[in-house]
Amino acid sequence: MPVHCTGLNHTTASLAIREQLAFTPEQIQTALSRLGCGEGFDGITEMVILSTCNRVELYAVTTEETSDGLVDFLSETRGIAPEALRPHLYHYRDTEAARHLFRVAAGLDSLVIGEPQILGQVVNALEIARGQDTVGPLLNRLFQRAIHAGKRARTETRIGRNPASVASLAARLAERTVHEVSKAQIVVLGAGEMAELAVEALRKRGAKQVLVVNRTLGRARNLATRWGAEVATFERLEDALLRADILISSTGAPHTLVHAEMVDKVMARRERPLAMIDIAVPRDIDPAAAEVHGVVLYDVDSLDRQLQDALAERRRQVPQVEGILKEELAKFAVYLQSLEMLPLIAELSAYAEQIREAELEKTLRRLPDLSAAERKRIEKMTHALVKKLMAPVIQQLRTEAVHAPEYATVARALFGLDGGQWTTNNRPRTTDDRQQTIVNNGLPASQLMNR
Repeated sequence: MPVHCTGLNHTTASLAIREQLAFTPEQIQTALSRLGCGEGFDGITEMVILSTCNRVELYAVTTEETSDGLVDFLSETRGIAPEALRPHLYHYRDTEAARHLFRVAAGLDSLVIGEPQILGQVVNALEIARGQDTVGPLLNRLFQRAIHAGKRARTETRIGRNPASVASLAARLAERTVHEVSKAQIVVLGAGEMAELAVEALRKRGAKQVLVVNRTLGRARNLATRWGAEVATFERLEDALLRADILISSTGAPHTLVHAEMVDKVMARRERPLAMIDIAVPRDIDPAAAEVHGVVLYDVDSLDRQLQDALAERRRQVPQVEGILKEELAKFAVYLQSLEMLPLIAELSAYAEQIREAELEKTLRRLPDLSAAERKRIEKMTHALVKKLMAPVIQQLRTEAVHAPEYATVARALFGLDGGQWTTNNRPRTTDDRQQTIVNNGLPASQLMNR
């Protein structure tokens, strides 16, 4: 059965469209629970939903050759007409679907190349689907291989080791200046979004002490509540600077708020350095403040130049990451090819099992005086014989899956299998009649794909 990927992302759909289609974790559970309970959407046997701020993607195993059923699923669960969806959707199948997921997990398909969050989101998507019992052996293998590929990309290359946003770069530069972020006093001037992102990035590095300085206390208190921070108004700005180890400024003021004279006066009263990060446009901090001894000042332009250098370094890692993904994709492609042998393996196993049953029945009829225990021992012996005889044949079929058509033709000719119809003991057998037990290791056919 084919593996499909149907979805959209930041390159094919606007934010407004992505917002309409986005799933919360609870909504994913609800949508998948319908499949897990066997409700509707005939033809979909496995599904994982990956929903982030930049993408919504359905990965599914289906009995259908097309992805129309996935479009219908997305349309019905999100309440959007299929006609409105189709212009924004992309579709991949089998190895192309795997290649796409591998690139997603490695961060190559992200808005910010190499961003680390996506790998965790892929893991979470798999776990939610497992919880709703919509992951079978095929998608489980696909996602496990993609997660492994994503981890390799991040440990064997530098694709995710340089800051990839102004906020994260600002936090990294500030950390270099103060060394011990956990003990640093962070002063946030204004309540801008970029300042908030920078503080969040510093929090991840262990920052604990935050003071929000704003024109009004109302807005400052909203941020302070989220951060567990102190608050102050602009009237206390000089005192705040005296306490600060890191100043992050992001106001909407039309003029300079932190003058070089104020900074010089403050630094004369202290000995430790001060990192100043001005993310405001126009700037909040007088550029001349950078000349004051002990001050390191970054503005938007300087941050952007360093950010571009960091992103350029990430882009240089792409060929190496692509090499890793190629290796992992080749392994998954072999697995997919091996699935083509499953019907033949099932036929051979059922053929051997029918012969075993027929010969066992004849033998036991001729030995009516055997006890139940003796009969059971003979039956076990016949099972073992068939298993050992068929094991090398089945293993070779799996190993040579890349040559599936040729090997399948030879095997059918050798064993007298003709398009799934064969006769033993003058008794015709059809596909529906056959047992689905795989002789090799006693595995049922439903579990063979996990091998």
